[in-house]
Amino acid sequence: MHLAATRILTDDVDTLLAFYADLTGVDAVRRHPMFGEIRTPTGTLAIASTATIPLLGEGVAEARANRSIILDLQVEDVDAVSRALPRGTGTVADAPRDMPWGNRSFLLRDPDGNLVNVFTPLGRAAQKGVDEDGDARPVESRPV
Repeated sequence: MHLAATRILTDDVDTLLAFYADLTGVDAVRRHPMFGEIRTPTGTLAIASTATIPLLGEGVAEARANRSIILDLQVEDVDAVSRALPRGTGTVADAPRDMPWGNRSFLLRDPDGNLVNVFTPLGRAAQKGVDEDGDARPVESRPV
């Protein structure tokens, strides 16, 4: 099995595509007026209109209702990204800070309120995906 994409349903495809294109520095690929993608070397973020929900099954999803998923974006310098965010780019939920698992990160919300974690691994253990004892551990994601 291959994880092909993560999809966000929204009432405003244009705004969400522009937000993620600005944040990642990756041009959006518009495949249809109701659908677009941000394609990175390590994954795809799909943005689809809520008008597609009836095609999936009436009432199976709802825009702006996420309270449990965080998108992780790995960057080379989280502090530089935090300082460079254009005014009005999401609501910053947290200033950059060091996390116990070896990343420096901050949270922000996209225009639909979804949480986005922007992070940089600190030190070799976090960068290589190992814990302090040298045991393998899952890596949050790869660079955008």
